Amino acid sequence: MVGGDVLKVFTRCKKTLKPGSDIRDRILSKDEFKALLAKAPRHLRPILATGYYTGMRRGEILGLTWDRVDLKGRAIRLTADMTKDGEARTIPICDALHDELKAIPRALHKSYVFLFRGKPITCVRTALRKACKEAGIVYGRFEEGGFIFHDLRHTFNTNMRKAGVAESVIMAITGHSTREMFDRYNRIDDEDTKVAVTQLEGYLENVTQTVTQEAV
Repeated sequence: MVGGDVLKVFTRCKKTLKPGSDIRDRILSKDEFKALLAKAPRHLRPILATGYYTGMRRGEILGLTWDRVDLKGRAIRLTADMTKDGEARTIPICDALHDELKAIPRALHKSYVFLFRGKPITCVRTALRKACKEAGIVYGRFEEGGFIFHDLRHTFNTNMRKAGVAESVIMAITGHSTREMFDRYNRIDDEDTKVAVTQLEGYLENVTQTVTQEAV
């Protein structure tokens, strides 16, 4: 048992980690994803595709079983016990992901979707690091501009938002229960700001034309 006098020392310590400083902002571009997929070994390809096209967490993906995958209905149906937030959710399967999942050979005595040498895959770090190296992508959480598997979730959220999908729908797909958590995974980049300025210019031009027409 630790006495209160010992705990007081820690409560007086100044916090050195600034709020939000642990938030990652690495987004994988479309070209980077294509390059990574091209260099990834066969067993890693569908795992990367699932992360990129669904925003699912790594644990949710690696723990996926075929009874949760409805290829005909084009949906992945996660039960509450499979998700981090303890809530069931349904994730749509796009055409690109459908092709990847459909190409996976099903093992006779294994229910897991992703296997390597007949056994369920529990870690992709080694294969991903090698694929990143061959694709010319910096790998590593603590490397400048480094990419890790979890960044696929950031990428999915950002791509969905750029595609014009409502935030409430994105949150339902990814399992974000709060707006704060959603914002952590939705990143604003230079492309967003350029689009914003272009939209502003279009708006101002329309306003000017309207005023001119009314004056006439």
